[in-house]
Order: sequence, then C-alpha cells, then structure tokens
Amino acid sequence: MQLKTFAVSALAAAIMVGCASQQPAEPTKAKAKAAAPVAAKKAPPKVISGASGAMLASTCEGCHGTDGISDGPATPSIAGMSEDYLVEVMEEFRDGDTKSTVMGRVAKGYTEEEIVAMSAYYANIEYRGASQSADATKLAKGEQLHNKYCEKCHHEAGGDATDDSGILAGQWTPYLHYTMEDFINGDRDISRKMKKKLDQLLADEGHAGLDAVISYYGSQK
Repeated sequence: MQLKTFAVSALAAAIMVGCASQQPAEPTKAKAKAAAPVAAKKAPPKVISGASGAMLASTCEGCHGTDGISDGPATPSIAGMSEDYLVEVMEEFRDGDTKSTVMGRVAKGYTEEEIVAMSAYYANIEYRGASQSADATKLAKGEQLHNKYCEKCHHEAGGDATDDSGILAGQWTPYLHYTMEDFINGDRDISRKMKKKLDQLLADEGHAGLDAVISYYGSQK
C-alpha cells in the first residue's frame, strides 16, 4: 500500500513538472521592449500645395492686417499692390537679397506657385491708406521735394499701384522711415537711379527734407 501511494505521488509530481516546463516563461522587460514594434518616424509636414491665394494669405494677417491693410506702424499695407511687385519682393526676401528679421524665414516656406497665388490675391484687393496727419508746412515742403526728386518713378504722389516700387501713399510713416534707413545703410537693394536721387535729396535738404517727403507720403489716401 505504501509503495502504491509513493508511485502515485511520484507520477503526479512528474506530471506537474512536465506541465510547468511546457508553459512559456514570462518575458523580461528587456525582451518585451525589444519585441515591441518600433514607432514610425514622424512624416515631415506637407506643403499647402493647391491652396487658394486667400487661404495662403490668411497666414499674413497677423502682421499685415486683415486683407493686407496694416494696423501696425512698422508693417506695410500690401493690398492693391501689383502682382509683379509683390512676387519680386517675396523672392528677394526668400533669396536673402533683402535683409529681414521675419520675412526671410516666412518667404522660404512657400513655393513659387504659392507666392504667385498670394500676390494675385492681394493685388485684387482695394488699397486703403492709414489715417495720419502732419504739420501743413512740412507737408507742403514734402510735396515740393516729391515733385523734384521722386515723381518720375513714384507717380500720383506715390499712390500708383502699377509702379514697380509699390505704393507709398498712405503707408505708416514709421515703416517708411525704417525702409529708407535700410536703403541708406545698404541693407536693401536700391537702383542706381534711386540712389542718385536719394543722395541728392540728402545733400540738398538733409534728413529734415527726407522726413518731409515721408510725412507727405504718409498723409496721402
């Protein structure tokens, strides 16, 4: 009887050992980590290709205002400017031909087709100048100097939208001052003709004369 009981116990023990050996061992943390699927790398953001000019232009409103009418004195209004002028300016920022703090990085984010689409959109919006006032005597002097030095290129008191130089009339005067400083310091491309006229204006009238011209442009609508 004791021998039989011992044999049964031995058989049961053997079965338990066999079952235990057949069950998979719990994976270690290292093995579990290795077995986990590798996360796919993030795909680069897609360019907004095929977007309309209005959709693309919406990204510009933070600086250039709704519909390209600027509310900030250091930023120009771009509505109503010629398509060719806007394309050229964007390309100059993109290629580093015009120094900038923000626009160079912004322009690099658009394809040629997107730049054209945005420029066409803004070219078809009516321009509206900022409401600014200045001393009447200064404005009269500015008009006189504009007629003498600037009228041949900046027609209609700087308000001709077809000019290759953009619209000056009604732009914020601080922006016009910053831009002229860039021309004077060589931070912005300037044509030989404009440089000659600007040098003459500064030699004859000094910075007071330049300030008068800027005030005159800023007062136009």
